[in-house]
Amino acid sequence: MNISRILLLILSASVLCAADGGGHSDGHDHGTTAGKSSDALQQLIDGNNRYVEAQFRHPHQLAERRMEVAKGQHPFAIILTCADSRVPPEIVFDQGLGDLFVLRVAGNVIDDAVIGSIEYAAEHLGTPLLVVMGHERCGAVDAAVKGGEVPGHIGALVKAISPAVVKARGKAGDLLDNSVRANVEMVTAKLKSSQPILAHLVEDSKLEVIGAYYDLDDGHVHFMK
Repeated sequence: MNISRILLLILSASVLCAADGGGHSDGHDHGTTAGKSSDALQQLIDGNNRYVEAQFRHPHQLAERRMEVAKGQHPFAIILTCADSRVPPEIVFDQGLGDLFVLRVAGNVIDDAVIGSIEYAAEHLGTPLLVVMGHERCGAVDAAVKGGEVPGHIGALVKAISPAVVKARGKAGDLLDNSVRANVEMVTAKLKSSQPILAHLVEDSKLEVIGAYYDLDDGHVHFMK
């Protein structure tokens, strides 16, 4: 077998490996904490672009990856987003097992349990990026905008989101959309200043906290830096 033939076989094997979604086909080492937050953000941007364009890689979804992360996790980003069934982060960002540390609660609101979970990922796992992602036409925010009585424990969500609605009132544009964005901004600010862990990590440049807005219609995630 001549050298050209050998090189062709090697190249073909490499292409197949990248296409099957196993290993580290996106060119990043997910076996580490993913380095700087800018690198993590770029991975999210690239993944969302693939999702929007329907050019999925479906990385890290094979048995090999399952066995790898069973030994330990090193997610490159923390995603706090709504529980809405239309906003699954692993799909929206085209990621797989062990890539994202995800927290989902209606209206992407926070309490001690949510903050504690974020602290675990940021402090213990060393994840460098936290994204608070709201979305278009959020039902929880809409309930807060409409006001009035709500059943059961939904009232706790409305109470948490209501300050964002107050902040958004009087601004030009759609009140619901403005309230979604205001809610993201307020949650982001609270997490940045959360003592004693998150504020310390932010101050030491070990954690970046940013907001994002997901468009249900076209699939784009717009980052609010």
